[in-house]
Amino acid sequence: MRIRIVDAFTDRPFGGNPAGVLLLDAFPDDDRLQKIALEVNHAETAFAHRLPEGGEADWALRWFTPATEVNMCGHATLATAHVLHTTGAHQGTVRFATRSGVLVATPREDGSITLDFPTAPLTAVEVPAGVAEALGAEPLCAFDTGPNVGDLVLQLADEKTIHALTPDHKALGAYSERGIIATARAEDPARGYDFVSRCFFPNVGIDEDPVTGSAHTALAPFWSERLGRPDLTGLQASPRSGRVRTQLRGERTLLSGRAVTVIEGDLLA
Repeated sequence: MRIRIVDAFTDRPFGGNPAGVLLLDAFPDDDRLQKIALEVNHAETAFAHRLPEGGEADWALRWFTPATEVNMCGHATLATAHVLHTTGAHQGTVRFATRSGVLVATPREDGSITLDFPTAPLTAVEVPAGVAEALGAEPLCAFDTGPNVGDLVLQLADEKTIHALTPDHKALGAYSERGIIATARAEDPARGYDFVSRCFFPNVGIDEDPVTGSAHTALAPFWSERLGRPDLTGLQASPRSGRVRTQLRGERTLLSGRAVTVIEGDLLA
């Protein structure tokens, strides 16, 4: 198996979110996929194989964290589309058959790739008791993203609060199925982004995800409503950092970014 490590939602090596990408002839058994993902030990490893021509999708795609398979992953989808495009395995728009339906990735002339994902539903909920202590900051409001995404979105007071978070990751796991998305308005939009976020997913083995494409399917409608614009840019303020351009299109959200292959080799086991 040929394996690549790709940094997604960045235009420079060692930024953004690293993902393992393996292009296969077919999926092996789930136990082997999980062991490979644990060995890679990045937030997600993507496994893809080509589908017969004439169907609704071109490639089958699955994503595994070191601990479990997940329903949706933006950065590993971007990384897979990047590998398909740069290796010549697939040119132009690619359709992926996934647990979340058919997801489409389109390369752009500027070198970026745009993902077409379902917009996450947002339901206002009471701020859970105890979440402020676990997160390390008092949320202004809370929204649930529904069972397919499984996150709790928490708006915080300002960008400085987002950067300063030092959460109790184990404690955070009690407040959502997948994890916590903490977000705030950008302090200075002249810096090139409109909102900031950090994402914590201890329930799937990821204390803090560097850049989370799927989280932006919730952040896009959240901030588009508050800022009055459908097209925005988010900065995920993890130590690696990365930017995601979002375009809210009703029930679909377009997520755009770049990717860089940093490692390529053979899986020998």
